[in-house]
Amino acid sequence: MLTQLTIHNFGLIDRLNIEFHGDLNILTGETGAGKSILIEALGFLLGERASADWLRAGAKSLEVKG
Repeated sequence: MLTQLTIHNFGLIDRLNIEFHGDLNILTGETGAGKSILIEALGFLLGERASADWLRAGAKSLEVKG
């Protein structure tokens, strides 16, 4: 079970740490808030092929841990 997600230099996200609790966690937010980027980061964590497009502008590396 995924209990924590750490993202650094992924898309628009500079640095983010999310802790998941219980059986259901819901992501909400306005358009452009980064919900889809979080889903992309989860895909990367699960083994999806990396894309240079995911690297935050100006960054040399990215990190996704869970």
